[in-house]
Amino acid sequence: QLQLVESGGGLVQPGGYLRLSCAASGFTLDYYAIGWFRQAPGKEREGVSCISSSGGSTNYADSVKGRFTISRDNGKNTVYLQMKTLKPEDTAIYYCAAALRPTFRICDSTEVNYWGQGTQVTVSS
Repeated sequence: QLQLVESGGGLVQPGGYLRLSCAASGFTLDYYAIGWFRQAPGKEREGVSCISSSGGSTNYADSVKGRFTISRDNGKNTVYLQMKTLKPEDTAIYYCAAALRPTFRICDSTEVNYWGQGTQVTVSS
């Protein structure tokens, strides 16, 4: 019954904005660190951004710093990824993931215990 469900993906023009949501069911996110990961065709799945269970600590991949913002609302059992000034290079399937720990060590997929199904983000003119 443990489940993470992403939403908010879609097609957007370069320079545009999207907000992704990750909602948990079957468990509470209060004690889980959460990460957003993405995978483009032919590339390895990479960490985009991770947030601690309390929301007090965050980190970002260099490629998205200053453009993406991760946040969480534990009361709604939901984590968000705000993406602005989107670039074609951001095109990928985006996954949210939960780790059974207060924080990620390096925002790496090897730390993940539970994965969402992914949502497609396409940035194109």
